[in-house]
Amino acid sequence: MSKAMNRRNFIKNTAGISALAASGMGIVTDKSYSQKKIERVGWPFLKTSVCAYSYREYFKKKQMTLLDFLEVAARAGFDGVEVTGYYFPDYPQKPDDELIYAVKKKAFQLGLDISGTATNNNFCEPDVDKRREMIKKVKTWVDVGEKLGAPAIRVFGGHNPPKEYSKKEIFKWMIADLQECTEYGSKHGVMIALENHGGIPDNGPDTFELIKGVDSEWIGVNLDTGNFRTMQNPYEHIEMVAPYAITCHVKVALKPFEKVDMKRIVKILRENNYRGYLPIEYEERDVDPRVGVPNFLREIKQAIMDS
Repeated sequence: MSKAMNRRNFIKNTAGISALAASGMGIVTDKSYSQKKIERVGWPFLKTSVCAYSYREYFKKKQMTLLDFLEVAARAGFDGVEVTGYYFPDYPQKPDDELIYAVKKKAFQLGLDISGTATNNNFCEPDVDKRREMIKKVKTWVDVGEKLGAPAIRVFGGHNPPKEYSKKEIFKWMIADLQECTEYGSKHGVMIALENHGGIPDNGPDTFELIKGVDSEWIGVNLDTGNFRTMQNPYEHIEMVAPYAITCHVKVALKPFEKVDMKRIVKILRENNYRGYLPIEYEERDVDPRVGVPNFLREIKQAIMDS
């Protein structure tokens, strides 16, 4: 197949890519981003979920446990929950099976799906031993996700990339680390959901380059609508990532001082036949999450109904 044909197919099959290529963002090449779109059948179907991270201050002050969080989510009317790993006691150590299964049972009894779990990691770390520890942490939480019945675990690329190394060098580390985690996840039935989190990746092209480099059906994107905040037009990057999203994080703010247009987000996801969860990751500081999260949930449900 000719380079011209490769390019035509790429532009045809990747939403929003032509606009970014024209803007001179780099990275976009004929050979890039060959990762297949997530294949889905049937009509787009959007379900609501909420991240335990939304209530982080309550967890920090020991005013909420994961079991309490499940009740809060059920009362608010969510379909599912992301059981963020940070809020298990003794994190990042693996919790006892008794607690894992208590969370799983209570979620089931409350009619809540466990839409995913999450850990934090930094594959930008130059020290190989430190990255090995990060890989070990991700694998530990893959094990937890398997026992929870979570279909995916959210991971990061890396924070604060070291300036003394080239982007090419850092991507090489990250892709290798993500490949090992993804291979492990595939053996435990848990997908790896790479979040556009800041650091690397913080834009659509970098997100594509990483998952393309991993080259596995067991990795996809955790599309965070509020983490393209440094981009001039975040919606273009959301459109690029949407075909590869296996889960989402939706935030009140698209970027500083700019509220998200949930109808536009829903439209983008529907156009890509997304069938999955929209976990709220609430980060607003001026409204308590016990008030702000249900308010945002109503906005999301209205956007789903109106779109």
